[in-house]
Amino acid sequence: MMEPLFQAKVQCPQCDAEFRTSRVRPSFKKSIKSDTDFCLHYKDLNPDYYVVRICPFCGFAGTENSKEHLTLQQKNAFKEKIGAKWSYKDCGGERQWDDALYAFKLALVCAQAVNEKGRVTASLLHHIAWLYRHQGNEEQEKRFLQYALEEYIRTFETEASEMNNARLMYLIGELHRRLKNFNQAVKWFARVVNDKQIMDAGMIRACREQWQAVREEMQEQKLQLEEDVQEL
Repeated sequence: MMEPLFQAKVQCPQCDAEFRTSRVRPSFKKSIKSDTDFCLHYKDLNPDYYVVRICPFCGFAGTENSKEHLTLQQKNAFKEKIGAKWSYKDCGGERQWDDALYAFKLALVCAQAVNEKGRVTASLLHHIAWLYRHQGNEEQEKRFLQYALEEYIRTFETEASEMNNARLMYLIGELHRRLKNFNQAVKWFARVVNDKQIMDAGMIRACREQWQAVREEMQEQKLQLEEDVQEL
């Protein structure tokens, strides 16, 4: 019988060593639902547990979207903050929830140390929020959603030309909605719907749907939208 995990070979951008890390075979990736901020829930194994690759030799952690090469300055910054304290540790085997949380938080610290692109840092923060969601820890989930939201906004301001703007703006609006910042949520959804240059029908539809969700939530809580965001 085929095992759900397989070993992939990776080269560390920090120390150049080759190491192996586990991945979930595509045939075992069985999602049962998707949340409105793209968090997938799985029937059995969660492939997100294996997104982060950790070099056992130097401790550098990243994803397939992280930098492939580091400058000397970045390597020195990593060594000072993380590498100097690292002892050999093989994280390439099977992972449980706490292993995945450790991997993502280590990747976050590494990303901050080497000044990784905002979209990568935001994604790591968002994934950490999802891990807490899977555990039902609402307080920590909201904490990291707030961090992710702030990073997504900075990313929009500095890296928008490199990304799918519609998806990014939708995500900013949706995280505002989840954090109960209803007026801000509608403003971001409206930017997608009203931007004539955006042709992404799926994101436009999603923004309209989430605007309706905001309206229903606010009606339940007897809240009023600001005048400039009354209609979408």
